[in-house]
Amino acid sequence: MRQAVYPFTAIVGQERMKRALVLNAVNPSIGGVLIRGERGTAKSTAARALAALLPDIEVVVDCRFNCDPRQPERLCTECRERVAHGEQLPIKMRRTRLIDLPVSATEDRVVGTLDIEQAIQKGERHFDPGVLAAANRGILYVDEVNLLDDHVVDLLLDSAAMGVNVVEREGISFQHPARFILVGTMNPEEGELRPQLLDRFALSVEVHGLGNPQQRMAILERHIHYDADPETFRRDWLPRERELSERIDAARQIVDSVEYTHRDLFTIANLTASLNVDGHRADLVILKTARAHAAFEGRTHITERDILLAAELALPHRVKRGPFSETSLYEGELEERLDNIVESYDESQTNEAPASIDDGAPETEKKARG
Repeated sequence: MRQAVYPFTAIVGQERMKRALVLNAVNPSIGGVLIRGERGTAKSTAARALAALLPDIEVVVDCRFNCDPRQPERLCTECRERVAHGEQLPIKMRRTRLIDLPVSATEDRVVGTLDIEQAIQKGERHFDPGVLAAANRGILYVDEVNLLDDHVVDLLLDSAAMGVNVVEREGISFQHPARFILVGTMNPEEGELRPQLLDRFALSVEVHGLGNPQQRMAILERHIHYDADPETFRRDWLPRERELSERIDAARQIVDSVEYTHRDLFTIANLTASLNVDGHRADLVILKTARAHAAFEGRTHITERDILLAAELALPHRVKRGPFSETSLYEGELEERLDNIVESYDESQTNEAPASIDDGAPETEKKARG
């Protein structure tokens, strides 16, 4: 019998890591999380525990890609063809899966393959799914991601950002949804990721062994109980697991409705600009993460605290200079910057944006700026 998964809520400390994982569970489009730290700091334990915690999902029966029957625009090629032939897609509930990606994985193993010979000889399209298909609407876990081939990491990050996997060979194409929570873990002592790849992970946290004796003792006690009787230990923590699972499910229902203001966008943009962050990916990640945090707390609008907590997860691996140079946030520095930016905001700025910004912009976007 398979051993019970160690409960997510039983993990001692490491609050920032747990927050990053939960917020990605609320909104997988955030783009994943990279967890850096020495061995024995609950990195892989947390990733596996998250999968057991997530709510069941609806999937199309017999679909190899776990398609969501409630979102027809995100169906795979096969499900689209079934609908086109007049079939009513059958539905069943299924647990959220965690898919491991081995360090030795090749491109074909990740994206899947098209059988060109069969297409030419028989005129039939045959697609052999890869890891991205199995991970759709689940968690894709990559241990020692820093040892993975750079090209494969690029493929994973592209799919995580786009939410779709498209395979094309000799004029034949196949596509399927690839929306998953990407969790990468690594030990920096074994080598670093290239900066270009590091930046493409939406969130990043650095974990260390806990120094507090009481916390270390709690870890010992819990693991002794877990090793002695995993099933009983998990049952003891089940009420907390269910409570957190229900909060994640409730947050998923409202995250797309969470509102933000012109002041919020001003705060995020000025925060990243003040830290000389390259590109604009960080700004978008902070906004998505702040909305996910607000939804997790049951709110439909973001606050400065949401932005601060999001920035703590989105900026450490992107800021190259100053007090953030070692990928750890300088205590109080980020909050101080944010406070100064908020104080500098002038309501009249809502009318000072260049006319070209609003030309052709959707009404929802204009509303957010006002």
